[in-house]
Amino acid sequence: MDWWEALILGLIQGLTEFLPVSSSGHLQIGETLFGLQGENSLTFAVAVHAATVCSTILILWKEIAGLGKGLFRFQWNGETQYVSKIILSMIPVAVVGVFFKDYIESLFRSGLLLVGACLLVTAALLAFAYYAKPRTKEKISFRDAFFIGVAQACAVLPGLSRSGATISTGLLLGNRKETVAQFSFLMVLVPILGEALLDLMKGGFSGAAGMPASALCIGFIAAFAAGCAACKWMLAIVKRGKLIYFAVYCAFVGAMALAWELAC
Repeated sequence: MDWWEALILGLIQGLTEFLPVSSSGHLQIGETLFGLQGENSLTFAVAVHAATVCSTILILWKEIAGLGKGLFRFQWNGETQYVSKIILSMIPVAVVGVFFKDYIESLFRSGLLLVGACLLVTAALLAFAYYAKPRTKEKISFRDAFFIGVAQACAVLPGLSRSGATISTGLLLGNRKETVAQFSFLMVLVPILGEALLDLMKGGFSGAAGMPASALCIGFIAAFAAGCAACKWMLAIVKRGKLIYFAVYCAFVGAMALAWELAC
């Protein structure tokens, strides 16, 4: 992977991680166009996903700090309940990661057919959420947190947007847009950082993996910078309820991915 390819893919990851358009699907499309599919693509994907998690921490540091202060009071307060809901939401994706990791990784090498189909599913989810009758739950319940977590677990499929799936699920369950958007961004922190740590412990970021360190660094920095901008942008977009535009975009890109795969 050349530096300019890492730069472009890092920017793609950073811009699409928080937008409901599937960063993993766009990464796979970019790698296919660049002819970069191979055993090192997952290492790069983990690195740039970790970069966007770092951008989330930077943008939402006040909220994270507030949760930390409340948690370490060791009382059953609002912050402790919120953190408990985040932990509950992580259980489904943890189950998928432990028992189906190899199978999921194989899907990332299966071409663009699955990516295109999952992008169409993302488009449908966003459209349903947009036209659903608006409701205004002030707080996410434990039940809702679990179902949003199930949506996140399903979104490990390439092309199925994590933010799109979780935000749409939260909206369909009747939660406020601002509430579910923030919850969606916070619930992904531990799973992605945990995956990056495991890859690091296994030597996945070492030179032995065949991925140049310079490419990883450039991709990480690009994803982090673009992620900071996209995180702020997405929070504002969700408040205005303009998810239908992303539904149209996902439908178009999904159709193009399917056409590309069938043509090849």
